[in-house]
Amino acid sequence: MHDHHHEEEHLQSSDFLRDVVIGMSDGLTVPFALAAGLAGAATGSTIIVIAGIAEIVAGSIAMGLGGYLAGQTEEDHYKSELKREYEEVERIPEMEKREVKDFFENLGLSEELQTKATEEIAKDKKQWVDFMMKFELGLDKPDPKRARKSALNIGLSYAVGGIIPLSPYIFFNDSMEALKFSVVATLICLFIFGYFKSKVTGVPVLSGALRVMLIGALAAAAAYGVALLFK
Repeated sequence: MHDHHHEEEHLQSSDFLRDVVIGMSDGLTVPFALAAGLAGAATGSTIIVIAGIAEIVAGSIAMGLGGYLAGQTEEDHYKSELKREYEEVERIPEMEKREVKDFFENLGLSEELQTKATEEIAKDKKQWVDFMMKFELGLDKPDPKRARKSALNIGLSYAVGGIIPLSPYIFFNDSMEALKFSVVATLICLFIFGYFKSKVTGVPVLSGALRVMLIGALAAAAAYGVALLFK
């Protein structure tokens, strides 16, 4: 029971980290590029702040909704496959038993143990279906609150990330002066975020951090350049 509880906590933590990565990466990059583009068009800081806040609100809602729909789709897919497995153990039980036995055969169990384990699992229909869901289809039962949690995690992460590049424009009337501080603050945050993201995902931390920072810098530079082009 203790091991099972530990596994569930690990899965929930992984989902949370994935949500934060999705929300924060876009939250740092998109408002940063937007503000840089508006600064390149010689727009005043007040307009940049208003536009930035509007973008953060809209982006948080859109990203949160995307997370909710993804979580809901995962739950719907699980329910659909669960229903299909129940139908199959009723309609073609021998074929389903053969699949269970094949699984134990792949584990290297003897013919006798394969048969005993298969018959034992097949005694309980729910246990049988749960086994097929996990080991045949590779599907774990999703958290019924996952969609709502994902929407909240992604939306809030986007908002937190978006405030960082926008905050200098709140304190400086000169948009070009604010842009300098925004660039420094955002690139530092992107580097730190990329570092921890790389550490969690297991990729080389330095190259991962630099990659995330470079993507944000290129997005802002592109927006700034386009604004200058059409100025």
